[in-house]
This record gives sequence, C-alpha cells and structure tokens, in this order.
Amino acid sequence: MRKVCLSAIGKGGKQAIARIVILAIATCTLFLASDLAIPQSAAAYPFWAQQTYPQTPREATGRIVCANCHLGAKPTQLEVPQSVLPDTVFEAVVKIPYDKSVQQVVADGSKGPLNVGAVLMLPEGFKIAPEDRIPEEMKEKIGDLFYQPYNEDTENVVLIGPIPGDQYQEIVFPVLSPNPATQKGVYFGKYSIHVGGNRGRGQVYPTGEKSNNAIYNASVAGKITKIATSENEDGNQIYQVSIQPAEGNAVVDTIPAGPELVVSEGQEVKAGDALTTNPNVGGFGQIDGEIVLQSPTRIKWLMAFLAAIMLSQVMLVLKKKQVEKVQAAEMNF
Repeated sequence: MRKVCLSAIGKGGKQAIARIVILAIATCTLFLASDLAIPQSAAAYPFWAQQTYPQTPREATGRIVCANCHLGAKPTQLEVPQSVLPDTVFEAVVKIPYDKSVQQVVADGSKGPLNVGAVLMLPEGFKIAPEDRIPEEMKEKIGDLFYQPYNEDTENVVLIGPIPGDQYQEIVFPVLSPNPATQKGVYFGKYSIHVGGNRGRGQVYPTGEKSNNAIYNASVAGKITKIATSENEDGNQIYQVSIQPAEGNAVVDTIPAGPELVVSEGQEVKAGDALTTNPNVGGFGQIDGEIVLQSPTRIKWLMAFLAAIMLSQVMLVLKKKQVEKVQAAEMNF
C-alpha cells in the first residue's frame, strides 16, 4: 500500500512539473508574440521629461526642459534647407560636438564614454518620414537610429537617445513635409524649428536629487571632523563627511562614488563650499531654426515674372538701339 501511494505521488509530481514547464513555454511564447505584433519603444532618459512634461518639452519661456537636469551649457547646431516643397523628404541634421577624448562618470562611479541625445520640435504637420519614403542614400546616413515620438498625439516632436556619442555627433532626421492641399490646418509660409542636443549624463534627477555626476557642497558651516568610506547596496564606495557646526549636532553629508573629495579632516568649511570636484564633462544646448514650406505654383509664377522682366529689359535695349539708328540717319540728311 505504501509503494502504491509513493508511486502515485511520484506520478502526480511529474505531471505537475510538466504542467509548469508547458505553462512557462506558453508564457514566453505569448510575450515574444506580443513584442513582435506590438513593438515597444525603447525607454531611456528622455522618458523623464515625457513624464514630467507630458504635453510639450518646451516651456513658455522657450527653454527646453532637458536643461533642468543637464546643467552644463554646451553648443548645439542645426542644419535644415532654407525651403522645402510639399510632400517631400528632407534632412534635418542636429550636430552635438564635444571632445571625444573626455570620459564621464557613470552610475557606478567609474569612467565611461559619453552618450548623446536630441529632441527635434518640428512645425505642425511635419513628421518623421515613413520607411518606404526615405531614399537609400539617406538610409545609409541614418543606420539603425530609432526615432521616438514625444507622445502619442504629437508626431512633430521627436526624441532620440541615448546613443553612442563617438558615432553620432551628427544625427540625421528624415523629415516629411506636409501637403496643404490634403492636410487641414497646414499653410504655405515660414515656420520655426526648435532643437535640443545633449551629451553626457545629467546632474539632477527629476525628483530634485543630485546624481553622482555633480558637484557636492557642504550643507552647513563648521569643521570637518571625520571622513568615512563605506559601500552602498550596489557595492560602490561612498563618502560620509561629518561636519561639526558651532552649535548643535554634527551633520553628515553623503557623497556617492564618482566625484573626488577636495577637503580633508580638520578643515573649516562654509555652507555651500565645494566638498568635491565637478565631474561633469557634458551638457545641454538648444537652438532655433526656420524653414519655409514653399508652394510650387508660387515658384512657377516667380520664374515667369523674372522671365517677363528679362524679356522687357531686352526689348527696351533693342528699342533704344533702333531709336539711335533713326536719329543718326536723320542727322545725315
């Protein structure tokens, strides 16, 4: 009787394991199928701006909100055509220059290469060109870049990054211009383009906390009585600087791995004095540009107008020559 029970339990256990394995395989298959059917956009640091400013990344003052976390000011350049025709694909090139020899502090405190990212705010109606409209020559410049819309309702605001900075100091956006003949609310004329370009990590998180890529300052005035080192949950070394003010208990300022200390025990500091170096080598910059959505009919009429002016000038010259010949003939009589 005991052998029968053990045999029954063994068979039941095997069946349970088999059901678990089949369920795991089915779950993995479901996830893979859903990813193929509905691709998910890559989540990176731009999503912080998307969550904090869900409608637009540009404030009423004109400042792009990436500058709230990336405090270093760096140049950014934009190249677009002076004018484009309706329903055509053109290049918008964002240049993010920096010294490739420098390295930034990464999250664990070690040094690594800089990443770059950009936000491109196009006029209403403009958007990233679909795959089948992009010329082959432009596809070679784009490579494997992924352009992410800022939100579901705005195709004209596009994010990209983080991507390796040593490969993409020039980011090419394939832009499709609108056609006023088929799109409501779009008209021929001059439009503004706003661009923000970032290189390196930020110094402040959206929550207001500093990252390890920032300078740390003394929270109070007093004497540094102790500098202790320890490890955080990730095993990275951190500093704990104890400052004894003139009155009250000592205050401990915690400094993450990355910034280098510039103070020592026994040193007097004032509130706000730097305790570390500034490890930031990156920064953010923005620039505005203009583009004209040109009407083909206006160009044709302009060419016809210029041709008419040139023809009239030639006719006037010929008429003047004819008058001069008549006057010369009359003088000979």
